[in-house]
Amino acid sequence: MTKMKAVSLTAPTKGNDVKLTERNIPSVKPGWVLVRIYSFGLNHSEKILRLSEINASYINKPIIPGIECAGKIIDASDTSFHVGQRVIALMGGMGRSFDGSYAEYALLPAHHVFAVKTDLSWVQLGAIPETYYTAWGSLFDCLHLEPTDKILVRGGTCALGYAAIQIAKALGCEVVATTHREEKFHLLSDAGVDSIVLDQGEIKGKLSGITKALELVGAKTLRDTLLNVEVGGIVCNTGILGGKYVLDGFDPIKEIPNGVYLTGFYSNNPTQKSIDNLMEFVDLHSLSPHIGRVYDFEQIAEASETLDSGHVDGKIVISIEKKL
Repeated sequence: MTKMKAVSLTAPTKGNDVKLTERNIPSVKPGWVLVRIYSFGLNHSEKILRLSEINASYINKPIIPGIECAGKIIDASDTSFHVGQRVIALMGGMGRSFDGSYAEYALLPAHHVFAVKTDLSWVQLGAIPETYYTAWGSLFDCLHLEPTDKILVRGGTCALGYAAIQIAKALGCEVVATTHREEKFHLLSDAGVDSIVLDQGEIKGKLSGITKALELVGAKTLRDTLLNVEVGGIVCNTGILGGKYVLDGFDPIKEIPNGVYLTGFYSNNPTQKSIDNLMEFVDLHSLSPHIGRVYDFEQIAEASETLDSGHVDGKIVISIEKKL
């Protein structure tokens, strides 16, 4: 077999216009491995690529999108991996600098492919790489989260918010989460959140005792989030759900309260150690990803349209397992 099904983009594409095409299965080269993909998650990052970023000169077109996947090694090339090994992959240029995971096979740089040992199903594992690694890095590398912390998750009903809530609760933290839709309160309650705040753009004065804050709405609400953290607390800006990417006219001297720390997390540099730590934690606490909807690969247009709508609570996962 030399051909595979894949999504191939050359221009801005709405979700319902996404189509499967036939592409050659990539040829292996030194330092890269060929992965048979069994599942992959959909991400806001891919929506941005598909709707606008595809026009950027740094995107190698035609491009197969997708920044994460779960699968098995088919050809290990000259690396330390072995054929049949279960792996996940994420970031490092996937779906932008080189072809990503919206395909039956992917040729990936070995330094961004990670061995995993887990009892999670392929669909569950497909929901892990980018979402859980980003939550893990934000909470521990940046926020230095401890069981005694009271953490605010601003934008709690996105897939990343659910993952962060799940990890923080497993650690023993008190968790406060926001949503801008009152009808989603029950979802946060079901996730184990201790307190829920309706977010209409400003929550200053509605909270107390917050020692750590994970900002997932982004620049749109970051200034306000900084005002809700106790002295000595940390705010980590990770998400851009608000659609605003920069802080125009930001004055760090005046707008970062005295004694409050601001940092940010970028998920482009995972390591095998960090993935091992994450998977060990998931296994120890019997965590199961909050999956909003599962689609077969042939339903990629419907799945992409669902991603664009923003109406699914939890991670959208594509399954290719039964097709291979």
